[in-house]
Amino acid sequence: MIEGYLKKSDSNLKKIQSVLVAIGGNEDKEKDLDVLKQIIILTNKKEPYVELITTASSMPKESGASYISAFEKIGVMNIKIMDIRTREQTRNPGYVERLKNADVIFFTGGDQLKITSILGGTPILENIKSRYFNEKCIIAGTSAGASAMSETMIYEGESCEALCKGKVQLTSGIGLVKNVIIDSHFIKRGRFSRLMDIVTTNPGTIGLGLGEDTGVVIRQGYILESIGNGLTVIFDGQHIKYTNISDIKLGAAIAVENVCVHTLVKGHGYNLFTRKYLTPSEMGGFAN
Repeated sequence: MIEGYLKKSDSNLKKIQSVLVAIGGNEDKEKDLDVLKQIIILTNKKEPYVELITTASSMPKESGASYISAFEKIGVMNIKIMDIRTREQTRNPGYVERLKNADVIFFTGGDQLKITSILGGTPILENIKSRYFNEKCIIAGTSAGASAMSETMIYEGESCEALCKGKVQLTSGIGLVKNVIIDSHFIKRGRFSRLMDIVTTNPGTIGLGLGEDTGVVIRQGYILESIGNGLTVIFDGQHIKYTNISDIKLGAAIAVENVCVHTLVKGHGYNLFTRKYLTPSEMGGFAN
């Protein structure tokens, strides 16, 4: 069944055994803890080792403590915090050794530019990418930690300014998933126009909007499944018929025709390569 969804040129993606989990932020850490539970279930281990990377956070101690408390509530006791504030700190060889043994590598929220500017090009990030593409582990991130996962990420641009040319700014992300732009806190902060802007400018890119206490599990690099209690929104610009984006000046309003929008809830999915919506019955063939 899986082969039927792949183009011949994408057949190498079947080799990706790791799982990516992108969370829209503000996931529950007190009551049902559903999203965090799903991450631990994916490890298939009774005593998984979780490594928290708090680089993005402006309050790393508080952020780390809240996740330790949350994971302990669901029975995970082997948790360490990797709070890297400077590029000099990335030279610590002990960090790479820790990452080699982690079952879950979890990026907390904050500022995604801190993740890319501090960890980019370092042995730490190269090890994470190598593990994702060549081994079997869980890479997870929430809010900024989710936004940074894609090859290209949003780093600036308020929703009220979007759909005006040049107002949404993009830069390089970690690069674990290609041709996808991830936006977090999507429903609560009204960020629809940000992703509409992006797919209008880059119709080959899929815009992925994650609601709070909601996430997506990406298996094999291309099969996406929605988890959590909220809404996941997908913007697909491949069938755009018209836009004025190339003819207008910076700051001018953007016109666009025929952007395709999908909404997913828990158990529903999406094939990132064929751009096919997957109902719960269709998702059954992709679960680990």
